[in-house]
Amino acid sequence: MSQRYAPQRLAETINLQDRQVDLAAPPGELVVREHLGLITAPSVDGHVVYRTERGTLFETRAIKTPRGDYLLMFPANTLTVPEGRCHYGRQERKVNDLVAFRSSDRGETWHGPTRPIDIDYNLHGFIPLTPRAGSGVPEGRIYCFGTQPIWALHTTRCGLHENAPIGFRYSDDDGHTWSEVRLIHPTSDPGFTGMSVMRMCETEAGTWLLGAHEGDWSYRPLMTRQYILRSEDQGQSWELLPHARHGGWHADGFNRMDELRPIDLGGGEVYAMARTPEGHLWNLRSHDDGRTWSDPEPTPLIHPDAPPMLFKLSNGDLAAFHHNRHHDLDYTGLSGDKESLMGDRSEIWVALSPDGGRTWGQPRFVFANALAPVYDIPFMNHQCSYIDAFVDDGVLNLFVPHRWHQALHLRLPEASLHDLQTSAELF
Repeated sequence: MSQRYAPQRLAETINLQDRQVDLAAPPGELVVREHLGLITAPSVDGHVVYRTERGTLFETRAIKTPRGDYLLMFPANTLTVPEGRCHYGRQERKVNDLVAFRSSDRGETWHGPTRPIDIDYNLHGFIPLTPRAGSGVPEGRIYCFGTQPIWALHTTRCGLHENAPIGFRYSDDDGHTWSEVRLIHPTSDPGFTGMSVMRMCETEAGTWLLGAHEGDWSYRPLMTRQYILRSEDQGQSWELLPHARHGGWHADGFNRMDELRPIDLGGGEVYAMARTPEGHLWNLRSHDDGRTWSDPEPTPLIHPDAPPMLFKLSNGDLAAFHHNRHHDLDYTGLSGDKESLMGDRSEIWVALSPDGGRTWGQPRFVFANALAPVYDIPFMNHQCSYIDAFVDDGVLNLFVPHRWHQALHLRLPEASLHDLQTSAELF
């Protein structure tokens, strides 16, 4: 696979909801943002924070720090290995660093990259947590959770290349420097290894909930099981739910469930959304602070084999960003070579829920890839998935690892979410 970044070139037409759209005459009020390589709703705009010239970058995650900066971190190629795919899976050498970018003016300008975590192994992504005041941790502390493929504790063999210990670091200086890693050893399964890159949550009671899944690529098709790591004592001890390996959740008929995102609703209720290849996002719910959970079931939100992108708005409503496309009806396993699977990651829509995920409104269009395919696999050509978001002063800040080569910062006013167009209004 060629990794060198090709010059950006707009496509003449794109497929949008199974319709060929001429970018010279886009439907509705959509705007072609050539500087971003996207076609967007009129209220969505932004800029490129970083573009790699020879390698790749992966999951973008960002927070507003306790001191008011925007901190964006993601895995990208190292200085010593500047080219190639920088994902930690299948690697037997150092290929990435968790690089950081910082803005002190709400994303108008960005400074970086810096390398705040100096280690000799690769990382997956930045899962941020800033505990609530009065939770028992030092004021202003930020945590960085994620997969820790430490060489001695990680294998690339037997289909287990994505399974590694899960751990965390903390920073007491606003994310400029970080502690040594502390690995999580759940009481029911102390040797647990898996993969974790989705946002976590702290509940109203101060409980920490983190999704992690294990995968076995020696199965055909791929087998995965989803778990939740739960701590009531700010990370001192953990339990693994619903059971020890290999007793995690999965979607019936597909032997898969991955990349769960929990979100606190208050009053002991926690909602979680997960990835499956079934064609929809699936969900489950807890009414006892994440101790026990309902059986997973599908939501009405159409989605391919790709992650949930779930966030809470200022008014408490939930916003689920999803692809609203699913064409891989003959599922045989996650493959970056498969046009039907990767092509479905090219569009981002959003559905809103005012009742904690019990009901969802109509999907509304946010943006889609507008660049011509120039790479030799669909995995690179269509990627708009794994977006992250946070709300600041009425503005939804979106972070996108677009085509695995550029990190975008997009802005969308919360007040305009209900004005975004549905498919029926677009066409």
